[in-house]
Amino acid sequence: MRTVGVEEELLLVDPETGEPKALSAAVLARAEADDADQDMFEKELYGQMLEFATHPQTDLAKLGEEIVRCRKEAARHAGEIGCAVAALATSPLPVSPTIGMNRRYQWLADQYGIATREQLVCGMHVHVGVESDDEGVAVLDRIRPWLPVLLALSANSPFWQGKDTGYDSYRSRVWDRWPSAGPTELFGTAERYHRRVADMVASGAILDEKMAYFDARLSERYPTVEIRVADVCLHAESAQLVATLARALVETAAREWRAGTEPVDHSVSLLRLAAWQAARDGTARELLHPATMRRLPAESVVRALLEHVADALADAGDLDRARDALSGLLRRGNGARVQRELMERTGSLRDVVTECVHHTQG
Repeated sequence: MRTVGVEEELLLVDPETGEPKALSAAVLARAEADDADQDMFEKELYGQMLEFATHPQTDLAKLGEEIVRCRKEAARHAGEIGCAVAALATSPLPVSPTIGMNRRYQWLADQYGIATREQLVCGMHVHVGVESDDEGVAVLDRIRPWLPVLLALSANSPFWQGKDTGYDSYRSRVWDRWPSAGPTELFGTAERYHRRVADMVASGAILDEKMAYFDARLSERYPTVEIRVADVCLHAESAQLVATLARALVETAAREWRAGTEPVDHSVSLLRLAAWQAARDGTARELLHPATMRRLPAESVVRALLEHVADALADAGDLDRARDALSGLLRRGNGARVQRELMERTGSLRDVVTECVHHTQG
């Protein structure tokens, strides 16, 4: 059974006004003083963000429980200094991000200019265990066309600087300003993967291998494939669903590799179009089908993902739970739909944020 761990980035906000607050250092200090939470939270590029990481789990129900617990602990520490946490992939209200003062963050600001100063976005990263770099690269080559579907399910960033962007995941459009972000071509072998990353670093355009911001990559810290395409999900149960589907995708791809099934050789150009379509429409209208790269109703493409990974889900005991969670998400809508419905009901982006604070904690 493959392990799964999740990293989530949360927005720190004023609980009354909904405005982002650059208080991550104070929240981290509170967490570090708590023996139980010392290793849970991590510093991020911006003062308005807080990141946590779960432990690796094989039981995805326990992973869901840990996501809820981490969110509640983040809310507790934030509340102690007068702010709140919101699982929002972009701030609906206008914000001027505060960049951390360490040397790495300052290098990013100097190198990328305004692209760094406007990168206040919150994602979700899913780490799935693999047996070797060879297996990991085989997985990366085979999950590429399915990653936009995970983006559509997680999409939770319709607003940017006080306006509706027309996108369900505007975070992904902002994230793609990094020169090393996005889908990748086929690697074929672990040696080619590592050579490609080394060449990118040697170019001087990125600082180190941590900046290989691919939609999915080999983790430089853990024996995992790290799937980085998702928005942070508004609801913890959606985060658990994305993690469940991610593990099933990895397992399905590994089985295909062992069986000698070649990966689909879609071009990066087509994969970018699929990601754009997913960011634009989420689960509301259409997606590009991973096999044909032609538009179909989003729900039918999501169902195709479930069918693609059904055997892996069933073998892990996750199929019924994933099917029910997916039906619930399609019925309720992703985070972007929830945010827009809140905006339509309240007429206030401030109220959208404050309501999403409650959604974050369930």
